[in-house]
Amino acid sequence: MFTGLVELKASVVDVREEPPGRRISIAVPWADETAVGDSICVCGCCLTVAALADGVLEFEAGPETLARTSLGYVVPGGFVNLERSVRLSDRLGGHLVTGHVDCTASVAARRDFGTWSEMWFRFPTEFAGQIAAKGSVTLDGVSLTVVAAEADRLSVQLIPHTLAVTTLGDLKVGNVVNLETDLIAKYVQRRLAFADKSTER
Repeated sequence: MFTGLVELKASVVDVREEPPGRRISIAVPWADETAVGDSICVCGCCLTVAALADGVLEFEAGPETLARTSLGYVVPGGFVNLERSVRLSDRLGGHLVTGHVDCTASVAARRDFGTWSEMWFRFPTEFAGQIAAKGSVTLDGVSLTVVAAEADRLSVQLIPHTLAVTTLGDLKVGNVVNLETDLIAKYVQRRLAFADKSTER
């Protein structure tokens, strides 16, 4: 479990094809505090540390992950958002994030005003019921508050700090990000779907 508060905008040092998947190597300053088997949120995806050495963590991404998330676009020299899993003693500063990406979303519009930005993201319509204005979403591992929610797109406003310390500041129109909807909204939608079926009997 994670909070959506990014700890590090980290550099991708290597991407190696290991059919049917891919091994992604990422440089981190706290590699010596990490162990093989630890769960790390990489741009919103919960991945397992497969190996580590000399300040570099290695992750194995399978074909499903590469096809359904933005990790399929990661290249050496690029950057990713990282967050270590939350401990029960930690403060929950963002919101409950599982690291299970629901879908990808694309940047539909970006408007910069001063050191702030407003961005619109387009997503598949089947997830609209899990996204609400003033609710929470996770975009590339960053916990954000939804400003406006429509049938196939949402908007967020990004403060200077978020733009500076995460990959969201580098986004351009057309770029793809990982979207995780609110965990509670998923269960509410699921419960309502079954409630509607029970009344039909």
